Amino acid sequence: MPYLLLLPGGAWLVLFFVVPAVQLGATSLYDPSGSVTTGYAMTWAFSNYPDAIAYAWPQVVRSFAYAGIATVIGILIGYPLAYAIAQKAGRWKNVLLICVVAPMFTSFLVRTLAWKTILSDNGALVGFLRDIGLLAADGRLLATPLAVVLGLTYNFLPFLVLPLYASLERLDTRLLEAAGDLYSSPTRTFLKVTLPLSMPGLVAGTLLFFIPAVGDYINAALLGNTNTTMVGNVVNSAFLSRQEPPQGAALSFLLMAVILAIVFFYVRRSGTDEVV
Repeated sequence: MPYLLLLPGGAWLVLFFVVPAVQLGATSLYDPSGSVTTGYAMTWAFSNYPDAIAYAWPQVVRSFAYAGIATVIGILIGYPLAYAIAQKAGRWKNVLLICVVAPMFTSFLVRTLAWKTILSDNGALVGFLRDIGLLAADGRLLATPLAVVLGLTYNFLPFLVLPLYASLERLDTRLLEAAGDLYSSPTRTFLKVTLPLSMPGLVAGTLLFFIPAVGDYINAALLGNTNTTMVGNVVNSAFLSRQEPPQGAALSFLLMAVILAIVFFYVRRSGTDEVV
C-alpha cells in the first residue's frame, strides 16, 4: 500500500523532472555547429561543457555571489521576523503570516516591476537618499548590483520565512525558561537552545531561497544592467536569442550539478540530513 500511494508522485516526477532532465542532458551533447533549421546531431560533444564554462564563468560566479549575499540578508531579516510571528505575535499571528505571503498573490514579474518603480531615478526613495547625502546628486539604485540583490531578497523572502516559522512555532518555550533559570544570558540561550532547535527550518528555508535565486534571471534583466547579468540570463539567451541550445543545456546541467553538490554538503554539515 505505501508503494501504491507513492505511485502518483513518482509518476509526476518521472514525467516532469526525469524525462526533461534526460532530454536536457542529451541536448548538452549535441553538435554545437548545428542550427534550428538544419537540426542538431548527437555527436557526444563533451567539449560543450568546458566551452560553456569559458563563455559564462563571470555570470556563474556572479549568480552564486548575488544569491549568497541575498540569502544572508534574507536570514538577517527573516529569522527575527519568523521568531516574532511564532513566539510574540499572539492573536496577530495569522495576520502577519498573511502579510508575509500576500506579495505572492501577484505574479513574480509584477513584483519585480514594482521594485523597478521604487528604485527608479525619479522615485521618492532615490530622492530621499540624495537629500540626506547617502547618494550623490547623480547617484542611482536602479541598474546596479544592489538593485538585483534587493530584488532577489524581496521575491524569495517568503520561502525562507515560512519554514523558519514552522520550526520556531514548535519550539518548546519551557526550554528557554529553563535556560534562564540556569543563569544563561539571552545570547547564550539563543545560540545553545533556539538556534539548534530551529536549524531544520533554517536549512530548509535557506535552500528554498538560495536555489531559485541562483537560477533567477528576471531580477537581473529588469533591475540590473549588462554588467549584472546572471547565468539564467545566459541560458535564456542561448535557447531563445542566440539559438545555441547545446550551450544553454550544458550550462543548465552544470548549474544543477553544482547546486546539488552545495545542497548535499550544506545539509550534511548542518546535521539535518535526516530531517530535510
